[in-house]
Amino acid sequence: MASQAVTPQSEDFSAWYNEIVYKADLAAPSPVRGCIIIKPYGYELWEGIRGGLDRRFKETGHQNAYFPLFIPESYLKREAEHVEGFSPELAVVTHAGGKQLEEALVVRPTSETIIGEAFSEWIQSYRDLPLLINQWANVVRWELRTRPFLRTTEFLWQEGHTAHATEADAEAETIQMLNIYADFAINEAAIPVIRGRKSNIERFAGALRTYTIEAMMGDKKALQSGTSHNLGQNFAKAFNIQYLDEGNERQFCWTTSWGLSTRMIGAIVMAHGDDKGLRLPPRLAPYQVVIVPIFRKEEEKAGVMEAVARIKAELAGIRVHVDVREGQSPGFKFNDWEMRGVPIRLEIGPKDVQNNTVALARRDVLDKSGKQFVSQDGIATAVGDLLNDIHASMLRQATEFRDSNIHDVKSYDELRQVVEAGGWARAWWAASDADERRVKEETGATIRCFPFDQPQEKGVCVMTGAAAQEVALISKAY
Repeated sequence: MASQAVTPQSEDFSAWYNEIVYKADLAAPSPVRGCIIIKPYGYELWEGIRGGLDRRFKETGHQNAYFPLFIPESYLKREAEHVEGFSPELAVVTHAGGKQLEEALVVRPTSETIIGEAFSEWIQSYRDLPLLINQWANVVRWELRTRPFLRTTEFLWQEGHTAHATEADAEAETIQMLNIYADFAINEAAIPVIRGRKSNIERFAGALRTYTIEAMMGDKKALQSGTSHNLGQNFAKAFNIQYLDEGNERQFCWTTSWGLSTRMIGAIVMAHGDDKGLRLPPRLAPYQVVIVPIFRKEEEKAGVMEAVARIKAELAGIRVHVDVREGQSPGFKFNDWEMRGVPIRLEIGPKDVQNNTVALARRDVLDKSGKQFVSQDGIATAVGDLLNDIHASMLRQATEFRDSNIHDVKSYDELRQVVEAGGWARAWWAASDADERRVKEETGATIRCFPFDQPQEKGVCVMTGAAAQEVALISKAY
């Protein structure tokens, strides 16, 4: 049962987040440090995310496969930059079956290397390209500081891996998948993400270019919510992924990888939640509607429950849960489902049976204006329209919040002031990696991305005063 008192966001956002994750029944602590148990309600939310993405992947020609959890240590060492990027995070198995292994096995931090080895065997000719593979899996990265869903030692994700004949084909794939992530985030999670290119410092280890979708959370920090990498020919050369072209010449493939994880659950909590709990986007919510029957006398029960059953049947195609828990007052149930973020609460009592009405309360608007009485006739249409309106409203609120907290800056001093106040700075940038590291050391902020949506004019770099071709978004991040 969810206890309703939580630390207000304004008082301690981090404490608020942790409390919401557990009180809303998304997860439970685990006996393993840095890991969590994803409870059924949280896992259903993940299944909604997975379903929305998997459908998009298959529509663009990708197929699912599964690769081993354990990766020979030598595989990672074959791509030097890659292993250097992951070294501190690796979990390594050296003993199994009571014996020391001849070669240590790394618990999968990501699968570029083992999939690269498989691709080298599967690809022989240009006719085998493009090869478009996705895997749904768990990965392990040994994190020192963990937070449920956002950064855990083990987490769930999908990782796409593809091979192409040309750099242009690989780049088109990389951008296509980033656009799929953005489409999903906006149209299903109601999170207005910004698409862009990562800086050299922030790009994926071993990649030619890394692209990202960045979202603003309720405390104005950024969350990298999905990434797509053009790996160039680095992994192809390390794992000998070659094909015979139409001229019968051997060529190295161009490969990509892209991933989105259970971090998206954290994004949904932090982008939409309030001091009452979760506010789940209707298209992903495990329950889109919860029906609370209300009656005091036993003789009222039959009529109310008959109406509940009929209305639930009419809402076929909508995810509906009927709360028939005994011993709990309607008020307790209302608060409990507010905590869990169900988009619509539908109340039916004896008067509603008499008047052929139902009360609809929307989770995204908690005052009286969020509650309306509607006829039971045509209830499916009314609920469907309301769900669409809630999605649009949540997306609009999140977009307005984000845009009001992005500030154009013309100097490093202004940049620091914006970051210290908790906003995002949009700055012209033509500075060095060393300058970027200085910003991180002095402010705690990083370049989140160089957005695809760039101004038409040119500007002056906030760090060097030199002419700059593009603006960067700079902020603190999770």
